Amino acid sequence: MPRDVVDFLLDRFGVSYGDYVQVDTIQGRRYRGYIMPRHEYSSPGILVLKMDNGYNIGISVEKVENISKAEPPEIKLMTVIEEEVVERRDRRVLVVGIGGTILSKVDYVTGAVRSAVTAEELLNFIPEARGVAEIETEILMNKYSEHLRPSDWSRMAKEIYRRVVDGGYDGIVVLHGTDTMGYTAAALSFAIRDSPIPIILVGSQRSSDRPSSDAALNLLSAIRVAADADIAGVYVAMHSSTSDDYIAIHLGTRVRKNHTSRRDAFQSIDVPPVMLVDPDGRFRYIWREVRRRDPGRAPSLYGEFSEEAALVKFYPGMHPSIIRLLADEGVKAIILEGTGLGHVGEHLYEVIGYAVDRGVHIFMASQCIWGRVNMNVYDTGRFLQRLGIVPLGNMIAETAYVKASWILGNFGVGELDRLMLSDVCGELTLKSPIEDTRGGFGGGL
Repeated sequence: MPRDVVDFLLDRFGVSYGDYVQVDTIQGRRYRGYIMPRHEYSSPGILVLKMDNGYNIGISVEKVENISKAEPPEIKLMTVIEEEVVERRDRRVLVVGIGGTILSKVDYVTGAVRSAVTAEELLNFIPEARGVAEIETEILMNKYSEHLRPSDWSRMAKEIYRRVVDGGYDGIVVLHGTDTMGYTAAALSFAIRDSPIPIILVGSQRSSDRPSSDAALNLLSAIRVAADADIAGVYVAMHSSTSDDYIAIHLGTRVRKNHTSRRDAFQSIDVPPVMLVDPDGRFRYIWREVRRRDPGRAPSLYGEFSEEAALVKFYPGMHPSIIRLLADEGVKAIILEGTGLGHVGEHLYEVIGYAVDRGVHIFMASQCIWGRVNMNVYDTGRFLQRLGIVPLGNMIAETAYVKASWILGNFGVGELDRLMLSDVCGELTLKSPIEDTRGGFGGGL
């Protein structure tokens, strides 16, 4: 890459890319941060600093009066509470690391968020957690969640099941990336049946060393639920609003990430959250139709997942070859994410018939976030059912895909139609709620 005037400016003041510096401007302003390296899309003549708050600032070289090396601040994951915490010994919680933003921090040289924090390191910055339970940590894998595959769900399910059975824990917390956390929550819900203890997946929308990070409160609340809440099974713990007021605990088969970056990105779909946790650790139970913890209950494992399932989103003009290719490649189950009540364009009817004739089981979910599929309202829906498409009520499309993968992995294609229409762990409700579940569930405890 050719040298820019920024390179000559750095040479003049004897500093380099990656140095922590103080920049004084001719307007009398002063900035501190790491000098970010240039790349092919960098604007010419702009010095970029990664500031202490994690954000970048661009400074025109024409406005720079002086640059000097400075002592960088200590990078902390979270605020350390300088008080002695008496470790609680009557509860044991295992914190398992899978990866994601909650196990990441900003690389202040490149500006990228990197997966580089251990579960133990993270816990050291929230000493309150030691007063909730005796905590053990373990890194099972370290992957951004978009890299996970059904084989990873199988590995997670088997490892976590073994710790549920043999570990003597009151609860298990799973540190996971948010992008596909809903998929993994559904996978563990199906795989680990009748868990006697809570298994809480938790992530963060902001890396743990950013001032706006949600990692600490999310993790502390997840540990509190794992240790003491009267629930069992698989759940997701994330902020219920953009403020640090409540953490919502969502059922693992009815939760979805609905925003790219907000702290309250995760919402329960067509049901309320199971419970809320306030910053002081108080529980507010909302949905009481869930399994309670029972140390005497024996769990079972159905931990295989198949890659012969697919999730396909319909769009106007969708090319029929997409479905044809999946059928020819040996896919056994397709979840079609149709419009509204469960529709796709008539130009796909022929290829849908082709796929069904080849033994592919096709199920219909809706692209709409809330509500349920009803393919009896319009003649197009009734015709699709005659072609062989099976409607899935209010099952979330992502959950339906995971469920199909799970059925194929453990029970075979012969059980697809029966089990897809059976409610295994809350993924399919007979009725949608009368009240609007899209709003917040805050309020006083």
